[in-house]
Amino acid sequence: MAAVQVAASLPCGQPREAPRELSPEQDDGFRRLSARLRALQPDDSTVSRMEIHLLFDQLISENYSEGGSVAPEDVSALLVRACQLVPLNQNHLVSKVSQLIHRLLNRLQVVVDEQNLDFLLTYTISAIQQCSSWTHMEILQALAALVYCNGSKCQKHLPDLLGKSGLLMKLSDLTYSDPEVRRAAVHCMANLCLSVPGQPYLEESYQHVCFQAFLTILQSPKSSDMDDITFCMLLQNALKGIQSLLNGGKMRLTQTEHLGALLAVLKKAMFHGLPGLNIEMPTVLYPTPLPQYDGRSPVKPQQPDSSAARPCAIKKKKHKVKPKKPQQGEKVEDEEEPCGETEAAPGLSMDQANTCGENAWCSSLWGSQGLPVDGGRAAGREQASLPFASSSWKRVSSSESDYSDAEGGMQGKMRSYQAKVRQGALACFLSTIKSIEKKVLYGYWSAFVPDTPELGSPQSVSLMTLTLKDPSPKTRACALQVLSAILEGSKQFLSVAEDTSDHKRAFTPFSVTIASSIRELHRCLLLALVAESSSQTLTQIIKCLANLVSNAPYNRLKLSLLTKVWNHIKPYIRHKDVNVRVSSLTLLGAIVSTHAPLPEVQLLLQQPCSSGLSSSSSATPHLSTPDGWKTFPAGPSLEEPSLSSPKGLSEPCWLIRLCISTVVLPKEDSCSGSDAGSTMGSTYEPSPMRLEALQVLAHLARGYFSMAQLYLVELGEVICKCVCEANPSIQLHGVKLLEELGTGLIQQYKPDSNTAPEQRVPVHLVVMFWTAMLNGPLPRALQSAEHPTLQASACDALSSILPEAFSSLPNDKQILCITMLLGLNDSKNHLVKAATSRALGVYVLFPCLRQDVIFVADTANAILMSLQDKSLNVRAKAAWSLGNLTDTLIVNMDTPDPSFQDEFSGLLLLKMLQTAIQASTDKDKVKSNAVRALGNLLHFLQPSHIERPRFAEIIEESIQALISTVVNDAAMKVRWNACYAMGNVFKNPALPLGTAPWTSQAYKALTSVVMSCKNFKVRIRSAAALSVPGKRARYGSVEQFTQIWSALVTALQKSEDTTDFLEFKYCASLRTHICQALLHLLSLASASDLPCIQETLKLNGDMIQSYILQFLKSGTEEDDPGAVHTPQERDQMVRLALKHIHSVQALAGDTARGVIMGFLEDILTVHCDSSGGQVVLRGPSDQ
Repeated sequence: MAAVQVAASLPCGQPREAPRELSPEQDDGFRRLSARLRALQPDDSTVSRMEIHLLFDQLISENYSEGGSVAPEDVSALLVRACQLVPLNQNHLVSKVSQLIHRLLNRLQVVVDEQNLDFLLTYTISAIQQCSSWTHMEILQALAALVYCNGSKCQKHLPDLLGKSGLLMKLSDLTYSDPEVRRAAVHCMANLCLSVPGQPYLEESYQHVCFQAFLTILQSPKSSDMDDITFCMLLQNALKGIQSLLNGGKMRLTQTEHLGALLAVLKKAMFHGLPGLNIEMPTVLYPTPLPQYDGRSPVKPQQPDSSAARPCAIKKKKHKVKPKKPQQGEKVEDEEEPCGETEAAPGLSMDQANTCGENAWCSSLWGSQGLPVDGGRAAGREQASLPFASSSWKRVSSSESDYSDAEGGMQGKMRSYQAKVRQGALACFLSTIKSIEKKVLYGYWSAFVPDTPELGSPQSVSLMTLTLKDPSPKTRACALQVLSAILEGSKQFLSVAEDTSDHKRAFTPFSVTIASSIRELHRCLLLALVAESSSQTLTQIIKCLANLVSNAPYNRLKLSLLTKVWNHIKPYIRHKDVNVRVSSLTLLGAIVSTHAPLPEVQLLLQQPCSSGLSSSSSATPHLSTPDGWKTFPAGPSLEEPSLSSPKGLSEPCWLIRLCISTVVLPKEDSCSGSDAGSTMGSTYEPSPMRLEALQVLAHLARGYFSMAQLYLVELGEVICKCVCEANPSIQLHGVKLLEELGTGLIQQYKPDSNTAPEQRVPVHLVVMFWTAMLNGPLPRALQSAEHPTLQASACDALSSILPEAFSSLPNDKQILCITMLLGLNDSKNHLVKAATSRALGVYVLFPCLRQDVIFVADTANAILMSLQDKSLNVRAKAAWSLGNLTDTLIVNMDTPDPSFQDEFSGLLLLKMLQTAIQASTDKDKVKSNAVRALGNLLHFLQPSHIERPRFAEIIEESIQALISTVVNDAAMKVRWNACYAMGNVFKNPALPLGTAPWTSQAYKALTSVVMSCKNFKVRIRSAAALSVPGKRARYGSVEQFTQIWSALVTALQKSEDTTDFLEFKYCASLRTHICQALLHLLSLASASDLPCIQETLKLNGDMIQSYILQFLKSGTEEDDPGAVHTPQERDQMVRLALKHIHSVQALAGDTARGVIMGFLEDILTVHCDSSGGQVVLRGPSDQ
């Protein structure tokens, strides 16, 4: 009675949600029974106990509607009152009230509020401690229902439950005698680990306690006193508990032992009950590529060719299964899953079917193809739902064991429970993958991904074993989802694969092992594709293939892998299920986007339209001739003949024509029966199909533009039609396709393009293409203020106009483009503003616009305004555009007409300098282009600007900003740009370099970087900047010149000192620029500078000579800006330095001039000898 007395004063708790309307029957039943219960008083009499018994029975048997229509606070109050009426010495009543708690909370889906929960937990914990052991099962069921989604509110009770001597720890121990109680205790622990978003989670110490308990259960074999179904339920609960810890608790498996132990039990549980497999696993998996199970013989070896087969099953009439009442912790649909997940072939008895193992394959029906028959995949069977759609586990029932043999058959029921264990293990594995780093995960790659055809040994069974052999489509889908998660983001790991050459060595290189694994994944997934009948599992297979294709390095692998995928996927483009069709297009998009352009894919795109599409049910649509594509209902028409096909292309690209037909032509009736999500009455394919087709076209335009350009006219009309539609997603993808086409055209006309001039799209056709775009659809997208993403993409598309074509556009179209961009720069949406700022930065480089002072000034004002925006992305784009604009200023300096410099506003220049200084203190994304702009602006300043007093201060601030950026620990890209900018500053002869106070600071910053910066590219750029000044006076005093010379010599000594292997490839380029700078200084040195140069040569002459000789012999890379490239130029630099030193009037008694001349003559002599006498040495007197 103590518990009753304690609870009498407790409030029933605050309602967690508004009371629901009750039906009259429920209102009468529940209210009437609740009123009767509240009217009872605690009494130990027999009559009172009988009345309570009857009242509990009535409450338990009441027909409550699922989902709950009774207010949660009323349920909590009733349960508290019921416990107050039941003393703990009445075992039968305690059992009955526990059943009531379990029944009401489960049936009405009620989560008890915190105040009432505290009392109910105290009561149930006391009941387990004081009541007879036969009541523990029901009490634990009640406890599981109470703690469900309430783990964060049970903190004060956790020591009693999960402490060293806690109830749940004792009852779940392997030594506990009652297996059902053990399972129920583990179920309680799993529910405790379930998290609720926004609420605190279990303390880390309790997380580890639960994890270790779950792990121990999964590692332990089935005890002799436990039946198979109870053991399956025990494993399910342990797996759900670990998954909850990983998902909600964000538990990190940082210790290799913990992760390895978990992966070992998960791999074992993944194959639990799979017919024909009974593998033994080590306690821990270690991240090593070596097999761990050498010497272990499999229990049931398989035939070498069994990797694609599944155990045969028997066909048996399905009996209806009585729907069980949904219980806490288990999904209703799982409860009603059919007992048998496989169907057997005709003519086999049940006993024969059950003994049909890995060696017995029903392949006769497949004839010569040798593929396995899987009756479990027959059409109309159980469909695989997406297995991991929900992150939370619902409540598990204890009445799952109440399953009639007569209703479903014990073996069918057993297979169902075993399949759930496998699904639970895969779900837990997926959570594990998401909770660890990919580089850690790939250490266990060989344990879960095959690299050779499976031979039946434990190390050879993998996720593909389940995909190919599991009789349950839901389990197969789970395995594929896990494999997809492993493959996602694996590009760097798989990039080492290589099998393009035959490796005949005593060992197998790691690269060959990974390549073998990729080949095996292709083989197995294609076998699974052919054998699968479940549409949802089929979709998962194709998505998994797409992930594999996106990450595999086909440029390092032997040909034919993509060809096989290509030919296998073609029939599924016309599958009856829209999800299969969409995923098929996704896979084709992955093929044409991976390592594009690939010669193998180029050949596939040129295959005839009918290749691989023989059956009428799976063939691609019959496409008309190219001329037939010019009759689209909407959008302006481009009446321009198609380009001639390139040599060797006898057939049009079937994939492009398929995608065009998918986007613009009405759908065919043959594949519209299961178009889930399609609009009623729509004449087109469902939106996902059309969107995917547009993405494939965009991939083709990006990677295989030579193929896409043949359809430029047709694709233009497709874009017009898409942009004119009402669906914003279709509009968006149409505009993105336009951007890709525009980018492809620009790439063709770049100076370094590999496209022959005769193979380019003619400029006049490009002009017609863009004129059609600007006649309606593109301005419409630019004005869609209600769809800012579409506006931003339209701005990006507008920036992809070919400059040569822009200048040929009608004048009104040019004005339209500029006006739209300048107007949208005032947009309040940061996406639109960022895209507009970038587009203006592109336009300002157009040859036809860059000398337009008004346009450049308008663009400058727009960019300066964007640099004040709150959005970092907008400021970053604006800074990039400001850099481009200042590049235009520099280009205009080289034009013979000085009108641009004269007309450009000095006030605007001042404003640009001020804004760039401010931006140089922003984030690195902004700073890198801000310092670039500062360098250009200081280079552009004319003497008329520099003479003005208001410019003097801003010039000083600008240079100080550059100096600060050079020496600070900013990102290397920022420092590189700052050094580059400093070199630009030195190019302006009007600036007082050499006499200004900031001269020494600038040179000190550059010399510090050239000697000590960790990044060699920054060192190279600082050395290049030091060699820019063209007159000795601009280097300042003798001391300043000496410091620069000494710093360059020191930098040459340290040019190979680096601990970063990646920097070694820049060593030669660094030495080239330093030697170039040293020779440049020698060619400018005065008589006062020679003594310090002589001292340096005495100490380091041999080192300097050897590097200069290397400089003369090796030269530089062609893409190395600022370096001389030809041997004649390099030789001439030494001769120029020698000539200058000879011309210097030496001081009386000074020997430095002679020493330096001898040094340079020796270099030329050695170089002449090494080059075979081809270089004729000319002495000073000869010159």
